[in-house]
Amino acid sequence: CQQDHRPQHERACKERSAELRDEVLFRQPDSTHFDDCPICFLPLLDRDQCSVFRCCSKLICNGCVHATFFQIQMCPFCRCPISEVGSKKNEMRRIAANDPFALREMGKKYDIKEDYEGAFEYWTKAAEFGDVEAHDLLSTLYRKGQYVEKDEEKERYHLEEAAIGGHPVARYFLAINEIVNKKYERAVKHLIIAAKLGHDESIKSLMQVFKIGGHISKEEFAATLRAHQAAVDATKSSQREEAAAKQNL
Repeated sequence: CQQDHRPQHERACKERSAELRDEVLFRQPDSTHFDDCPICFLPLLDRDQCSVFRCCSKLICNGCVHATFFQIQMCPFCRCPISEVGSKKNEMRRIAANDPFALREMGKKYDIKEDYEGAFEYWTKAAEFGDVEAHDLLSTLYRKGQYVEKDEEKERYHLEEAAIGGHPVARYFLAINEIVNKKYERAVKHLIIAAKLGHDESIKSLMQVFKIGGHISKEEFAATLRAHQAAVDATKSSQREEAAAKQNL
């Protein structure tokens, strides 16, 4: 009897496992994986809004950098002297401590040199320590087959892990994959979550979906549009605007 019903139970277990995974995957994150600037505590939406300080593995918004860094000649967070902010010694110290940020950034250096084996090793270790961006970077290696064999299942796994951690671009690519596979309801769910995090491409895609009709209601689209604008507005400050204006000169 157990042998006769085994396939049925296995299918039920797989279906339940997929349901539990989706519950986690489609949960709205509180913020992007960039989180908040550690100085002004305002949200960060993308890498262009901030500067990397390898001395303490922090992303600090350009507004706070503009307001403090060049005046005090120190890291705004850990007060490391400007001469040591990007030093190899500090970087290796962070790597020795298994700092996931430092591991990921070292992996990027190998990636730039097209040493994909080194990039894979550092990004894998960073991902094991919970670095969200490392998961997204690993998905790229599996998609392109760089050092590792092309593997759609592993690519998807790492994209999902990144999306769960609040990576809006990873979630956007998941939406694109679902559209390719004609799973439009899942694609719209991904786009809504990414748009609510302030991701511009996702809200633009949702606008197209809304114009076509059938997959998102007027009320749901309006609510998402408001949430997107609120997420964008939350990142604004006079210091950041001043820094952006000086960068564009």
